[in-house]
Amino acid sequence: MKNVVLLGSTGSIGTSTIKVVEDLPDRLRLVGLAAGGNAELLLEQARRFEPEAISIASEEKAAELAGLFGTHPQVLHGDEGLLRLATLPSADIVLIAIVGTAGLQPALAAIRAGKDIAVASKEILVMAGEIVMEEARRCGVRVLAVDSEHSAIFQCLDGRDPATVRNLWLTASGGPFRKTPKEEFPDITVERALKHPSWVMGRKITIDSATLFNKGLEMIEARWLFDVGMDRVRVVVHPQSVIHSMVEFVDGSLIAQLSTPDMCLPIQYALTYPDRAPSARVQTDLAKIGQLTFEEPDPERFPAIELARRAGEQGGTLPAVFNAANEAAVDAFCGGQIDFPGITATVRRVMDVHRRVEHPTLEQILEADAWARSAAVG
Repeated sequence: MKNVVLLGSTGSIGTSTIKVVEDLPDRLRLVGLAAGGNAELLLEQARRFEPEAISIASEEKAAELAGLFGTHPQVLHGDEGLLRLATLPSADIVLIAIVGTAGLQPALAAIRAGKDIAVASKEILVMAGEIVMEEARRCGVRVLAVDSEHSAIFQCLDGRDPATVRNLWLTASGGPFRKTPKEEFPDITVERALKHPSWVMGRKITIDSATLFNKGLEMIEARWLFDVGMDRVRVVVHPQSVIHSMVEFVDGSLIAQLSTPDMCLPIQYALTYPDRAPSARVQTDLAKIGQLTFEEPDPERFPAIELARRAGEQGGTLPAVFNAANEAAVDAFCGGQIDFPGITATVRRVMDVHRRVEHPTLEQILEADAWARSAAVG
């Protein structure tokens, strides 16, 4: 039995995690739940799983929940609530599924408290991969991938030395605009961008999938998770989304992980690792799928990949700036302030004027993050 703290329990990754826990009641127990603003769903989850503690962003909503629950579970709120849950003494693993940068401090707190972490929030390793992985090594804890792509690479590597890797191949569906002419990009609406061909996800990651910024973030994340240089992190478009990623070894062998798209699989693998638990949730019929195809990503229409490569190669505070400027630009696009190509244009502009700090402290990373958000909308 593993005791799990779930930060971000009401989002898309969080609700998929709930399904995994329901599938494996003899292996997994939820001892902590945190939500942003969905108090109603958090209330339902807490009543069903009876965790030790829950947390919600708003102090007012926390007071309402405390009035309903009394002394059990303990009701926390805000940033302090996330840190308390991340360091809960009974927890074995903390799954961080908070959108944006809010998961960084809880991730570091969990690591320093000796907890394994499962990372669904790309921003944690994009912003501070050097610091997070160094802390994990120092504290002797695991950083496990929840993204389907990184879970696939983790499974394909199976503990092999990074020196045996020629390339890591991240697969991309290509998003909803894989075949859309570039001249039509200014007319793309938010509603169209939110219609992903393969996955059902939250708003931010769905827009990132349409621009391929999600793949750029994953490239930087892979560099830190698997200790390889950015020159060995590659992207190939695979519209069927059946091969979730591949490892190419120095002898030319390619090992891939395949399944029909379902986030429950990588979540379950992260939470039960190093074991594999039985599950009937994911069924893959290759004959029915029929064919698997691949394409080069188009750098003219989707320049996010090259911007990510630049950020990852130069390092320092630039990946944090890449991430923060993109978050601000996505918000601006969803709010009607910029058009779809304006997302990439905004990120490039902010990266071009940033004064990079090499080997930054956490404080310098957070300063760069705040600066980039301001510069993006300025």
